[in-house]
Amino acid sequence: MRGGMSKTSAILEEDTARTTAHLNVGGGLRKKASGVRQWLLLDSTGQTQVVEAGKHTVMRRTGLPARDLRILDPILSYPSTLLGRERAIVINLEHIKAIITAHEVLLLNSKDPSVAPFVQELQRRILRLHHATAAQEGMAIEEGRASTSSWQEGIHSLDGLKLLQFEFIALEACLEAACSCLGKEARTLEEEAHPALDKLTTKISTLNLERVRQIKSRLVDITGRVQKVRDELEHLLDDDEDMFQMYLSDKLEQRLDNASSFNKLDDVDESEMNDRVHRPMKGNENIHEGGEPGRISHGARTSIARSSMTNKHHDVEELEMLLEAYFVQIDGTFNKLSTLREYVDDTEDYINIMLDDKQNHLLQMGVMLSTMSLIVGALVVMAGAFGMNINIQLFNGDTAAEKEAGMRKFLFTVGGGTTGGIFLYVIAVTWYKNKWLIQ
Repeated sequence: MRGGMSKTSAILEEDTARTTAHLNVGGGLRKKASGVRQWLLLDSTGQTQVVEAGKHTVMRRTGLPARDLRILDPILSYPSTLLGRERAIVINLEHIKAIITAHEVLLLNSKDPSVAPFVQELQRRILRLHHATAAQEGMAIEEGRASTSSWQEGIHSLDGLKLLQFEFIALEACLEAACSCLGKEARTLEEEAHPALDKLTTKISTLNLERVRQIKSRLVDITGRVQKVRDELEHLLDDDEDMFQMYLSDKLEQRLDNASSFNKLDDVDESEMNDRVHRPMKGNENIHEGGEPGRISHGARTSIARSSMTNKHHDVEELEMLLEAYFVQIDGTFNKLSTLREYVDDTEDYINIMLDDKQNHLLQMGVMLSTMSLIVGALVVMAGAFGMNINIQLFNGDTAAEKEAGMRKFLFTVGGGTTGGIFLYVIAVTWYKNKWLIQ
């Protein structure tokens, strides 16, 4: 087991050195090439290095197709995405745009100020994993020198201190950074929304309505981003195949084991063929007895690959627990935003009810004023009739007594008309209330 781990580490270190050198060769020419970007490379030992690489170089490095790299293009506006491929994991979560392999992390927008805390946290976690792995390897070597019983006890203790794989450490850091960023924005929006909504219910003004409109726009934007991350995690949790694709270290180790097994089978086949060639043949002996060596080797290779993949096919409990924890966190943020959205909708309904009530009051006042205008109009007609320059019996009188009697009749007519108008207005308002036209 220790020999396999050291062999894998040696191969990874050699591959990292070879690729880093390949990325840095011809830097001046690559700067002029189209599609060349700066990537921050974090290896399994926690060392960081800024490299310049084009699309084809990254594709050869990670085994990703071009359509997966387009997800990380900052020019294109892609939603949050989390993809597991054969040799890499593609992450596009908020401000995190990274490619995770079995032994390194390629970060695209490392110069973004919002990404700097994430880089420090990721480097700290990778260093802690590197030191813990080195400590466990040292413990395993010491246990190998001890007695058989103490060696078995040491193995059990190491199983109890099982560490996460490198890709899961990097994936956890990305998920934590994205979920924390969305949670912080949701809390900030909630703190701003409640006072603004309460102030709007107290006083409806243009300024308060504009503030609420901006808050609602931000709420819709954040809710959409949170829901996309939540849907991505839910999709992964519902599909074991997608989660299995993210076990990069296991698949890399399996490829190395298969290659070693194939080499051993080829050596055995070659030795058997040499024995058959140098051994004298008997009279009734068939050279193809027992099957062809090439076919035996091919069948053994296929059975080894299939059996190993089947044994690890459904072993996704470790990743499922990791994703479940952040799904609960992002689901809590989504529920908080949904509650805030309901509060905003309730406030809008309350404002609409208030506006409708005021509009009803204005309509009622309009009906009453219209009725009053009708009554006053009747009085104006009567006053106009009296103001005409014609002779009527009411104003014909030669003596003072006749003129005084005519004046009393005029005042009685005016007073009666006014009283009748008021009486008609009261009757009209009473009829409106009985018909529920006004309150």
